[in-house]
Amino acid sequence: MKIDIQQYKNIVILTGAGVSAASGIRTYRGKDGVWKEFDVQEYGHVDRLRDKPERIWQLFGPLRTQLVTATPNNAHYSLARIESNLDSRQNFVLITQNVDGLHQRAGSGNIIELHGSILKTRCANPACTLLPFIDTEPHDNAVPTCPICSSVLRPDIVLFGEQIPAQQSWQSKRALRDCDLFISVGTSGTVSPASNFVRSAKYAGARTLYMNLEPMTPRNPEFMEEYIGRAEELLPVLFDISI
Repeated sequence: MKIDIQQYKNIVILTGAGVSAASGIRTYRGKDGVWKEFDVQEYGHVDRLRDKPERIWQLFGPLRTQLVTATPNNAHYSLARIESNLDSRQNFVLITQNVDGLHQRAGSGNIIELHGSILKTRCANPACTLLPFIDTEPHDNAVPTCPICSSVLRPDIVLFGEQIPAQQSWQSKRALRDCDLFISVGTSGTVSPASNFVRSAKYAGARTLYMNLEPMTPRNPEFMEEYIGRAEELLPVLFDISI
């Protein structure tokens, strides 16, 4: 089935790790996902910033190195093409759970980075005046410290045990409030708060689609349609896009 994007005025796309899989970026919950190798509480929880900050960098630092050579794939380019082909009466919001920056490199513009960016570093001290800054160093051998307050530095991402930043949360809710097409791509749909987005979209009267490599188990009845396959293959076909 082809999707005629011109029929919709307010389009919201939610993306997860499955969108970047074809670029060589590991998913988190798939068969060979990150959390199969690394314990979430030991390497991905905010508490480690206090007692074992090196664990955070040992997990996320190598991703920075990987992103030096990683390139966007057809899923990223398809979403960028959809956005660029819209007319002035249409709105497009891409909410991503990914922290790799590949959507931006593919050309997408209106992006909400729900979980932050792995390519930025900030101070772990919330009272510090240091602003987040672009940083591609992996820091997986030594924990960096803040030049202002000497606290540890951290990747500018949302760790387990942390809330989604208020601005990103508000922007997402505003987009979902008015959407008439909601598509979840490459995500299991089980991680809050993103797992609740489809409910908000359905309440707004949107057509809701689930696209992922594996079916949702149990299936979420809020999704009206389900498409199973690789994001980089599904998106160009469903939207009739030539990459």
